[in-house]
Amino acid sequence: MKVYIIQFPFGVAAFNENNQLVEKALFPKKAMQAAKSLLRTEQGKLSDQITSLITLLKNGGYETFVFANANLAQEAQRRLKVTSEVAKPAESAALNARMSEIALESGFAASQVELDSWNRNVSMELSKLRIKGATGKRDLIVSQGIQTLDSLDQTVNLFMGRLREWYGVYFPELDRLIEKHETYARLVMNIGDRENFTVETLEAENIPKERTELVAKAAEASMGADIAESDLAQVQALAKDVLAFYNLRKSMEDYVDRTMEEVAPNVRAVAGALLGARMISMAGGLQNLAMRPASTIQVLGAEKALFRSLKTGARPPKHGLIFQHTLLHDAKRWQRGKIARVIAGKLAIAARADAFGEKHYIGDQLKEEINKRIEEIREKYKEPPPQKEAKPKPQRDGFSYREGGERRFEGSGGEQRTQRREPFREGDRRPFQQKPRREGPPRGGKRKRKQWRDKRGRQS
Repeated sequence: MKVYIIQFPFGVAAFNENNQLVEKALFPKKAMQAAKSLLRTEQGKLSDQITSLITLLKNGGYETFVFANANLAQEAQRRLKVTSEVAKPAESAALNARMSEIALESGFAASQVELDSWNRNVSMELSKLRIKGATGKRDLIVSQGIQTLDSLDQTVNLFMGRLREWYGVYFPELDRLIEKHETYARLVMNIGDRENFTVETLEAENIPKERTELVAKAAEASMGADIAESDLAQVQALAKDVLAFYNLRKSMEDYVDRTMEEVAPNVRAVAGALLGARMISMAGGLQNLAMRPASTIQVLGAEKALFRSLKTGARPPKHGLIFQHTLLHDAKRWQRGKIARVIAGKLAIAARADAFGEKHYIGDQLKEEINKRIEEIREKYKEPPPQKEAKPKPQRDGFSYREGGERRFEGSGGEQRTQRREPFREGDRRPFQQKPRREGPPRGGKRKRKQWRDKRGRQS
């Protein structure tokens, strides 16, 4: 026999093929517990009420159980070893329409007003649980971790610029001799005074021997100004804070690596922990990244250049954030587009395996395929492609004067004729271009008009 299992906000009901109520299992009158059971059902998991109801019906002779949720049907078939089917939308809708009738007949609610109040309270608790589950996803924790790491990099660079400029007043030569920021801050904090920069103290700080001699000589002949001990102590305090930021950054990087190994091991194997975390953060989550095509993943982070190319017709970008991948960053210029497509394609597969594959690890296999394909690209495209000839600019029909006095004409048959303009002669001036001689007194002041009248009088 076949029985339909329908989930209501107040419990679970079973109907036979004639749409008659066979059995029911009601929730306790606590909105939070009911919301938790409903959430498990939405996620395709069996609640205690459904399990007990199916066991009771199975002992009563029912063999086939029909569910409105396909995932729930698979879970019941796997766990309870029963035959399950998925109900048609029209069938489940017709049974759901009897919610008020079942609630009032079973005595769960005394009136429709009480049932509406119960449904509202359960809906509120269910929404809270959904929000809690959405914000508690581990991929969002990865996004927060990588964003914090990027902010730490900006902060450290800002403070290191200030530290180098401040300590450079006292020891300017050290800026060009020590390039690594962390080493520079450690020397400022541990040594401080310029006179203490000797070969012995520098070797104690694990500075290479050839570099220690240069720093010691520069300290002896430094052109820096003298500063008070209180000022130097404040600079050393800043260097100490910078080193604390470096330690925090290292711990944050380790945290992101551990979390990526837990959340997205395949993405971590293909792109690395930091790049994979940035891709997840920019996509808005692991599931959003998995649902994007490889072509979108390839240019993720280069949206500005992409839309500029769509607007102006310029060349579209070949890669976006994925350019930080070591295999792509170190590749030759004419190979980067092909390598970017390979990495983006495998990264899309890795993201889908992490999001929907239920802990299915294929990272090593994808990594081997990437390396194999990149070797083929490097072997096939060793030399850059030949330069394409520039397309000639289109010419307009008819006459057009060009530089050098030439006149170009394109006839109807496609032939082109070039004529040379003759040099200009005075007799070629057209009559309408000659300005007639002006009669009457000239324009100007009284003096000019008087001179004109005197001249006319002498001529007459």
